[in-house]
Order: sequence, then C-alpha cells, then structure tokens
Amino acid sequence: MNRTVIRKNGIPLYVQVKDKVISDIRAGIYQSGDKLPTERELSAMIGVSRNTISQAYHELEHEGVIASAQGRGTFVCDRDDKVRLGNRRDLLQKVIDVALEECLQLGFTLDDFLQFASSRAKEKATLLDQSQIVFIECNREQVEYFSRKLEFGGVHITPVIIDELRDQERDALLQVESADLIMTTFFHFEEVRELLGDTRSVLAVSLDPELETIVKIARIPVHSEVGIVCRSERFAGKIRSALRQAGLDGYILRMTTTSDMQELSQFVKGLQAVIVSPSRKREVEKAIASHQSVIEFVFRPDAASVNLLRAAVADVRRKR
Repeated sequence: MNRTVIRKNGIPLYVQVKDKVISDIRAGIYQSGDKLPTERELSAMIGVSRNTISQAYHELEHEGVIASAQGRGTFVCDRDDKVRLGNRRDLLQKVIDVALEECLQLGFTLDDFLQFASSRAKEKATLLDQSQIVFIECNREQVEYFSRKLEFGGVHITPVIIDELRDQERDALLQVESADLIMTTFFHFEEVRELLGDTRSVLAVSLDPELETIVKIARIPVHSEVGIVCRSERFAGKIRSALRQAGLDGYILRMTTTSDMQELSQFVKGLQAVIVSPSRKREVEKAIASHQSVIEFVFRPDAASVNLLRAAVADVRRKR
C-alpha cells in the first residue's frame, strides 16, 4: 500500500485512506477474501491515527467494500467491482436467490415461498412496531436528532439525557424501566452501564459524520475563520473532535450557543463559513450574509449499528 497521505490538501485523511484501500483492491494487491491490516497496523504503516483508520474502515464496510468478523479481522468482500462499490440491492437479490433454491430443494413451491416470506416479514414488522427503545446521550439536540435517524419500521425511540439519569429524575427512570432495549453511543457506554447497574443490558452504536458534511468543510480554505453554532458546548466539542480526526484542524474556530438573534448576527460577521447543528440551521441562515455558507454538521449511525439494532429489537421482543 502507498503509505503517503497528503495533509492540509483539503481532502480528509480518512477519505485518502479509503481511496488507497480501494485502489489496492482494484490493483489486485488485496483480493477477494484477503485479510486487511488491523487498524493499529495500518495506522503505523500510513502514519495517521487509529481513529482515522477506523473511520475509513467504517465507510468501506458501509459501502460493501470490506467486511469485519469479530475476533478474526477485516476482509475484502468476495464480490465484483460494481457490488463492491455499494450495490446492496444486487447483494440482497443473491440472498433471495439462495433462499429460493433452498425452498425448492425442500419441496416447497415458489408460491409457498412468497406466502411464507410475506407472513414472516409482517411478523417482523409487528415485533418492531411494538418495541420501546430508549436512546441515552449527553445533550438534548444530539439525542433527539439521533433518535429520529435511528427510527425504522415503526419503532419508536425515546431520547433520554444522561444527566437525567445521574440526577435520578423520575421520568427518565420510568422510561428506562419500561424499555425493551436501551442504547447509547460507544462514548457513553461504560458510564450508562454504571448508572443502570447489572440489571439492564445496553447496546452501543457507532455514530460517524456524514461524508457529505466532511467534504463541504474540506472545501473551506485553510486558516479561514469558521463559526460553530449549536445548543450545547458538548455538541461543539464533538464537532471539533470529528474535524481533528478527519485532519481538518487548520481553521480558526469560533463557537457560540446563543439563541439571541442580535448576538447571533454579530457573531457570524466576518466568518468564512458557519458550521451548525441540525436544529440551528434555519435561524443561522437568517443571520448570515449572502456570501457566507452554512454547513449542517450531520452525524449518522453506521450501517453495522443499524443492522445490530434491528436484530436486537426482534430478539428482545421474541424473548418477552
């Protein structure tokens, strides 16, 4: 693998790592089924942080380029280039074709398969619809946004702030007690487990910045003055951390949580761009000048976390 990454060229480091892995696969250096270097090994080879490698691997797994197996490592997916670049619909069709072949070999008809599959899908939908999930995070804007992003198939996710658990607030405790499943991010996993004790299991999910968000920020000239507008200092801290991990730490960052429009208008004056949390975008757009850009900083759960959540929800409902 080419071990050189170019810093401060406007392209996030993890995007460069992704491109290098894909390039090596296309060149035949890594072939279908080959094991890739661990995050630690690749970090040492290229000279970037493990967080950068982890982010690149997360994106590659989401796009179907690689697959990870717990305890075994990370491997190149055994698929052609078109599927490898993210054509999940083709992959699903292959799964269905295999199931159809098994169905026929067992002596069932195609009509039987259609009936069974439809019935099973409805059962799964009912299980998901009846599930109550609590998502615990450290600030209101992030937990509410993530809860909406993680909802699927009729599942309702109730947001709970971690401070509400620390303070033993009654509503938060009741929501946790009645939940079928409790989830949080890896960042707060240990603390949530300590607060809840051994009586409840907790599912941790990984949340990454959307690639589109990072690309937009990377287009801002280095050393520009850039504002961060959100509702909490904690969320601003997560934005700063994500920018550092992506190698976008060459800006002069200003931050505010004010909701006063006059103060906000004064804050954005002279800034090259303003990075906003999803809940602040509209009001910031009213305060900026026409030449300034507003970039919504969006985190999203990775595909592996969503799939894990779906499986966990169905399993919990089945046991109960």
